[in-house]
Amino acid sequence: MLPPLGPSPLPLLDPLSRQPVNDVRRPAPAPALSAVRLVTRFSVIQEPPRTENKTVTTTTATFTNGPLSPFGVDPSRIEDAFPAPEYRGAQKQALSDIRAAFEAGNDVVLVRAPTGSGKSLLARAIAGCAREGSQASATQPIDAFYTTPQVSQLDDVASDSLLDDLSIIRGKNNYDCILPGETDTPVDQAPCVREREFECQVKHRCPYFSDRAIAANRRIAAMTLAYFMQTAGSDVFGTRDVVVIDEAHGLGEWAEMYATIDLRPDTVPVWDARKPPQVDDLEDAAAYAQGLIQAADRRLSELRGNAEIDPEEAAERDRLQQLRSDLKWFREEYQDPEAATTWVVDQPDGEGSPVTVKPLDPERFLGHTVWERGNKFALLSATILNKDAFCRNVGLDPERVALVDVPHTFPIENRPLYDVTQGKMTYEHREETLPKIARVLVRLMAHHLDEKGLVHCHSYAIKEELERLLNEFGVGSRIRSHEKADRDGQLAAWQRSDDPNVFLSVKMEEALDLEGDLCRWQLLCKAPYPNTRDSRVERRLEDGQWAWYYRTALRTVIQACGRVVRAPDDYGATYLADDSLLDLFERARVDMPDWFAEQVDRMTTPDLPEFDPGAATVGASNRSRRSQRNQSSGSGGGSSRSSSRSKRSPMADVWDTE
Repeated sequence: MLPPLGPSPLPLLDPLSRQPVNDVRRPAPAPALSAVRLVTRFSVIQEPPRTENKTVTTTTATFTNGPLSPFGVDPSRIEDAFPAPEYRGAQKQALSDIRAAFEAGNDVVLVRAPTGSGKSLLARAIAGCAREGSQASATQPIDAFYTTPQVSQLDDVASDSLLDDLSIIRGKNNYDCILPGETDTPVDQAPCVREREFECQVKHRCPYFSDRAIAANRRIAAMTLAYFMQTAGSDVFGTRDVVVIDEAHGLGEWAEMYATIDLRPDTVPVWDARKPPQVDDLEDAAAYAQGLIQAADRRLSELRGNAEIDPEEAAERDRLQQLRSDLKWFREEYQDPEAATTWVVDQPDGEGSPVTVKPLDPERFLGHTVWERGNKFALLSATILNKDAFCRNVGLDPERVALVDVPHTFPIENRPLYDVTQGKMTYEHREETLPKIARVLVRLMAHHLDEKGLVHCHSYAIKEELERLLNEFGVGSRIRSHEKADRDGQLAAWQRSDDPNVFLSVKMEEALDLEGDLCRWQLLCKAPYPNTRDSRVERRLEDGQWAWYYRTALRTVIQACGRVVRAPDDYGATYLADDSLLDLFERARVDMPDWFAEQVDRMTTPDLPEFDPGAATVGASNRSRRSQRNQSSGSGGGSSRSSSRSKRSPMADVWDTE
């Protein structure tokens, strides 16, 4: 096991929210993987179709830090471990293919399963194949982890009776202290965190530690990917026989996010004392990091001199410790000529503004935080588009990875694409194109007069301008939107309403289930290409990684298309407004799943009513006022921290440790 960073155990903060986890530490990065024992039989991207008598060949290799065990998981149990009383769609064949992949000697199996495949049920069946305690020696890993980056996915697991044997553990900030006078205090700010040498007499009844103990001793422990990665190296959640990662398509990007160091006022408690100078390169960033370490040490010494600190000071201490650990790690990596990490730095607003330091090789971090955590792995997603590229990005050898492709079983007639393109939405053409898209949206509102719709705006700037134009057209009574601070609340209000309103959204292409009348149509305003002003994106494009650029955008489009059709008998239309989306489909055609390529090939131009704002809002004002009265009468007037937490999904940040 690699040693933790820093000279002493440090409480860990969530990389984005900076909420302390406290019982785990950021694990040190491990060297990249050399290879794993894998097979290519199921890779339908480049291989001919599978036949019943196809010969399976395997190759053996090891992780850099130790060999994988060839024993343990029992794939023959996969059908019995399937939790549902009956199969639907292609689930039976999927289980058979997954079983065959593991029986062929593979340690990692990718499962590309579209919306409605029942990925969580497949995941439970795979986890059920893990070695049991009665079959293992004292040194052999047993049982399974289930993890997902999406908080909403974990909430779905918690509410699904078919998955009630998955034991869920969340971050400390999701639990309340039970001590008298502290029942409104989250565990990460409780006296055990604030007071030196505090010994809790009721720790055995603490809801957090109770859930943690239960999960640590159950067959399947379920947690967010953030919590899973943060517990690498802990004694509580060590190596298990099987690791299942649901919604795994962005694993490389999440590893980059996990390793990114954001230096801004809310993450740097000594910001006012050590504001950033002009940071032009990594040498400047390393020098600034050293100054911050010194300032953090001074403030930590002050806090440690107090016998007791208040909750705000406890949170400050945790942020300082995390800051010091992150910066020390960055400086050591940057100054080590043997280190393989490539770093980039961003400070778009110059002197005195936030600085972001980012690594470009996330596979190094996945080695210790993911790949060493199990013997066998199953990664599930609808949008693992290119097996070779995905594997390279997460540190696996693409020549030796098994891919099981699950067909789409929803009728294609129920998930149509429509071409309503109005021009390019690139920055230089946006001013001309967006008013045209606004007019098309009014026509769509008239066409779907009694149906709720979703608009993927891509950015807040586009959302705000589109909302302004729609208000000018006089259709604002049917429009709902959100800001960064209230996105979950506004989304939930729109979902609860029976009115056929249109929701202008930003970054809601994933983790959103709009089955049935919750939403019947959606509009994509802009091709969701990565931001070229991001230093990591810029560096990749300088290296000629244009295929990655197009593939990343296509993945987001496919994810977005899955928001409004969630079951075989569900239906919903997706409209494309940006010419660049059509160009994207041509450039990324080689990476399209067959079922999505079929949708693209069947795309048509719809027959819409003429532009008439009045026709788009017939009866909308009366319906809206009635709905607002009903919501107001049932709102209750106040909310506690706990009730607010319970409503955060489905759009909580992927790095929230709920």
